[in-house]
Amino acid sequence: MTNDLPYSQACENNKAPILEKLQAIFNAPGKVLEIGTLTGQHAVLFAQAMPHLQWQPSDHPEAAHLCGARLEQAALPNILPVVELDVSDANWPVDTFKWVFSANTAHIMSWSEVEQMFRGIGERLPEDGAFCLYGPFNNQGEHSSDSNRRFDQHLRAQASHMGIRDLTDLRALAESAGMTLAENHPMPANNRLLVFRPGSP
Repeated sequence: MTNDLPYSQACENNKAPILEKLQAIFNAPGKVLEIGTLTGQHAVLFAQAMPHLQWQPSDHPEAAHLCGARLEQAALPNILPVVELDVSDANWPVDTFKWVFSANTAHIMSWSEVEQMFRGIGERLPEDGAFCLYGPFNNQGEHSSDSNRRFDQHLRAQASHMGIRDLTDLRALAESAGMTLAENHPMPANNRLLVFRPGSP
């Protein structure tokens, strides 16, 4: 950690494997909306490694200030000013983008917020766009590991609205929002990178 900036060890651990996948997806000039920028560690690395992108950081109004110091220190020309985004508000502050990236948000949001996130993205995602969602996910009600099972229990003990989401539910949710799960990449630490694209399966 440098200069006492907000810091996430999980971000530090997963950012290189995520970047490797994103470079193949975000492979042309365009704007990426990041939902849940948090500390800004992903934003800085990804914007630095992919200078052809405009990176739009965003976070819930209660957390949007957390990434400010890191983004200001990085001073990258392709990182836009952070915006406050509450996915449950129909009027998003960012209406146009080519891609969306979000890490470790679906299990923190309530299920209704997850639904609203997918709906909001589906309404705005262009035909050649993609929504990349990173995190731990269950499959047909089964945890992928003992560590994910413990993590799920920890989340639900903290707040009843939180918990690891199931791929079956997310696939159905995407389809209701006009998207399909096009890619499902295994990632380190029993996580996955899900890539949703517009259209029917």
